[in-house]
Amino acid sequence: MKLSIGSIRSVVDRRWKSMNAVCALRTCKNTMLMRSVPQSRVGIRMGQLWYCGVDCFASAALSRLAVLADDHVVEMPHQPRLTIGLVMLSKGYLTDQQLRFATAQSRLNGEELEVSLLRLGLANERQLAAARAAQWGCPVLGQERIGQPVELDIPATLLRISSAVPLHYSAATRRLLMGFVYRVEHSLLHAVEQVTDCKTNPCFITPTEFGAQMERLAVSPDHEEVVPAEPMTPAQMANTLGSLAIEVAAREATLINCRGYIWTRLSGKRRRVDVLFPARQAIEAGIRKNLSLQEEHIASWG
Repeated sequence: MKLSIGSIRSVVDRRWKSMNAVCALRTCKNTMLMRSVPQSRVGIRMGQLWYCGVDCFASAALSRLAVLADDHVVEMPHQPRLTIGLVMLSKGYLTDQQLRFATAQSRLNGEELEVSLLRLGLANERQLAAARAAQWGCPVLGQERIGQPVELDIPATLLRISSAVPLHYSAATRRLLMGFVYRVEHSLLHAVEQVTDCKTNPCFITPTEFGAQMERLAVSPDHEEVVPAEPMTPAQMANTLGSLAIEVAAREATLINCRGYIWTRLSGKRRRVDVLFPARQAIEAGIRKNLSLQEEHIASWG
């Protein structure tokens, strides 16, 4: 069997084109060959960009973290056409007299109408969940469909502050049903879709069902959630991610703002880790560091 130079060249060209693009970091100090061949060393993909090593990834993450730390994401307030009381009235859960009495009690005690309704025994959690679902145009999940354990790695910290919990996940269609107690947190839904690459659908459940479902969540043995105790600057965050990337042999990273945190997921051969950096604390830590440097500079001039 004979091979011509042209056929050999075509094979080489195909193999070369199949290689990933060069390291996305313009200041990468590796050689062009090392930058162009991801198999030659550990590479990490962040979005559509590929970085040839941990150092380049950490440098790129620093820029991204600085933007996210200073990005003020505000959840748009939801203003339903009907108040929770009027929805309860329209559904026949309350009489006009009961609603007036509960409203007066809520004002007298300085509490939400829902709290007064529950305290007075005029409504139950299931009725309030149905009323909230009507306000948001979402379904309220039937009790017979709640209680199935779900294994989907979403940081428990984000779930608790959002009063949300996964109820059903279909691996075949990559769709996730998320149950909310008080309001639909669209920033959480968006972040989950970006990080897990699955479609999300909201519904409403009761506080009791939320607590019970949180206990049923199954966490993968190769998954870890990390929430730093101390506030960090973007530079410190990037260094932390670089160290964790080495530990997990990271191949992919995702960074996104969610509910006041910078949610970073590192996925590697060994395990997957979610790091939640408080965004506001990052800004404050950066300000404190700058002030400290200014004070040191002034002191050095005596």
